[in-house]
Amino acid sequence: MPVATTELLGFTAAALTTLCWLPQAWHTIRTRDTRAISLWTQIFFALGIILWLVYGLLLMSWPLIGANAVTLVLVLTILTMKLRYS
Repeated sequence: MPVATTELLGFTAAALTTLCWLPQAWHTIRTRDTRAISLWTQIFFALGIILWLVYGLLLMSWPLIGANAVTLVLVLTILTMKLRYS
């Protein structure tokens, strides 16, 4: 597969998996309702995202870096609100 096609595939996958967190983050920010959100799931997910981000930085893979940086911000926002409002 050509490099451009591979990068496009990576950016598309990154965009989709990152954008899926926007509705949850927006809902949580708007309502401050975190009862249905698992604290441990958010903690482990944030740790996994940090590892993916480091991996992307080591590879200098912009799809991995961009997606995981944005996802980390969204997940940390949700996690912070979970800790503050639960």
